[in-house]
Amino acid sequence: MDDKQNINENSKDDQLEQYRVDDSGKDLTTNQGLKVSEDRFSLTAGERGPTLMEDFHFREKMTHFDHERIPERVVHARGFGVHGEFEVYESMKKYTKAKFLQEPGKKTPVFVRFSTVVGFRGSADTVRDVRGFATKFYTEEGNYDLVANNMPVFFIQDAIKFPDIVHAIKPEPHNEMPQASGAHDTFWDFVANNQESAHQVMWLMSDRAIPRSYRMMQGFGIHTFRFVNEQGKSHFVKFHWVPKLGVHSLVWDEAQKIAGKDPDYNRRDLYEAIEKGDYPEYELGVQIIEEKDEFAFDFDILDPTKIWPEEDVPLQIIGKLTLNKNVDNVFAETEQVAFHPGHVVPGIDFTNDPLLQGRLFSYTDTQLIRLGGPNFHEIPINRPVCPFHNNQRDGYHRQTINQGKVAYHNNSLAANTPDAVPKEKGGYEHYQEKVEGKKVQARSESFRDHFSQPKLFWNSMSEPEKMHIKQAFAFEVGKVKNKSVRQQVVDMFANVDLELATAFAKDIGAEPPAKGGSTVTQSSPALSQENTAKVAMTRKVGVILNNGFNHMDVKTILDALKKEGIHMEIISAKQGKVTGANGEQLTVDETFTTTDSVLYDAIYIVGGSGEDKKFHKDANKFVTEAFMHYKPIGATHDGKKWIEENDMMNSKGVIATDNVQEFVDNFTIAIAAHRHWDRELI
Repeated sequence: MDDKQNINENSKDDQLEQYRVDDSGKDLTTNQGLKVSEDRFSLTAGERGPTLMEDFHFREKMTHFDHERIPERVVHARGFGVHGEFEVYESMKKYTKAKFLQEPGKKTPVFVRFSTVVGFRGSADTVRDVRGFATKFYTEEGNYDLVANNMPVFFIQDAIKFPDIVHAIKPEPHNEMPQASGAHDTFWDFVANNQESAHQVMWLMSDRAIPRSYRMMQGFGIHTFRFVNEQGKSHFVKFHWVPKLGVHSLVWDEAQKIAGKDPDYNRRDLYEAIEKGDYPEYELGVQIIEEKDEFAFDFDILDPTKIWPEEDVPLQIIGKLTLNKNVDNVFAETEQVAFHPGHVVPGIDFTNDPLLQGRLFSYTDTQLIRLGGPNFHEIPINRPVCPFHNNQRDGYHRQTINQGKVAYHNNSLAANTPDAVPKEKGGYEHYQEKVEGKKVQARSESFRDHFSQPKLFWNSMSEPEKMHIKQAFAFEVGKVKNKSVRQQVVDMFANVDLELATAFAKDIGAEPPAKGGSTVTQSSPALSQENTAKVAMTRKVGVILNNGFNHMDVKTILDALKKEGIHMEIISAKQGKVTGANGEQLTVDETFTTTDSVLYDAIYIVGGSGEDKKFHKDANKFVTEAFMHYKPIGATHDGKKWIEENDMMNSKGVIATDNVQEFVDNFTIAIAAHRHWDRELI
């Protein structure tokens, strides 16, 4: 039996032998065997012109990439969606004819999907990664999709490299590890050999890559789009979502522990906030550049690896997004929603950003395989709120029952309907931009500065943020097994900042660079989370109680914190009730077994007279871990002994007093600050 089994296995192995291919050392070809002369740039009309459909290599490469996963999204697989509405603050009529941006107070229904990029659908929420922030506006003129990320730049400049960056950062194909992480050889090999990625990597190594909450995360449209008004005048525009709760992050040790304690941490946080009525709010900001100023900056405004510094191009707040309803069914809504940067309305148009140009092809191609054919627009979550009529028919999952026998244009049998609509009556017309140039596979010289803006980002960071970036490089690049790749990364980022590269070079056993560093001295305060809004509202506090606590003071404190919009959970040794010294009881929400310090924004420890050694040990763990993660810690009554035992009494963000009003005031301020980095810098 065993011999026969081995024979069969060998036979199968022999059958497969003809399909095994080692690509290393070979020439690059298309799937038809045609040798490829250029794989870095799409075919465009001139160096800054639009991408041409003639580029068969780009289309073959992108089509294959878009169809690599069934049915999970290739990227942004792990997502969480919610409903809401967008309200306009001021009319944008001067810049765009988009109707949903015309009248102050006008509200438009939306659907938003947040996501991680790299991990599979079952991966954890708190990994170091870019986050998606995609918004579908259901406008009276059709659906408009603002497909954004929580970082304003991207790894690459040309969409033809998108399959390459994703292949590099995904789990390595020979063992499908590591999951949802860039801390491995192929990702950093890509970075070192595609140095346009420097700016995005700086953001990825920063605290922005581990957001505390989707509710505390910015969104950026990344690309340069156009606003076009009724007169046909165009302005360049970038889009920003700015959270009203400020932009806040986890610390890396905490993020890793949360991935094990609650892999659904960010989606749970968003779901529970909406269920409680703590509706997340974001303001929509735009940066606008006149056409005449297209070349007025020391960077190319069409380069998706560059930001427009707010000091040069101010951010104008024009509206508010409110998320106020969870989905009824995750698959039907969140998983089947189909976003596409090409879903626009009159008044919003495209530019020759080469990454955007490729995305305009890729997204539809992806939906065809993910959602089973050309009728994905008929799935309820994707259907526009306005009627739609055309001559498209049949295909997988068709739901519309079209009447009549005419399904072509031009025709006389149906009076040539449905017919095109003139732009004066709301028909979409592409902005008439003059395009000329030789058919080339090249990129403009204006795209070739890869290090000035990463240096701007570095200059803009606070000291704690810089420390975290150094630590992130040390961890991520330290996981790389190939010593040559490690050294290449060190040498590359020496071009950004010599101090940064030297610091992590020492940690990973690489040779510190002898020279390097960008000469850029400017900074942009808007890039630092240190300068974000800081509010205590909606923060989650773990309250550690045991029998015999001072009920009167604790109840007064909890009521006062609740008025500030702060949420609390009672934590004790056992489920059920915990009884105060006067006999009053409070309901226990969690025990030391069912929850963990990393799941709270702050810890308030009261203790009680009924403590045993195990309670003392468990409570001590909560407090010391929160302190290690620079979180606010409050202590009253019996709880103050933990603060004293651990020598925390005079530390920043530690509030220990029995004066009820003083405690509430100072603890609220400490919670609003988010983290107390002074402890880290000691």
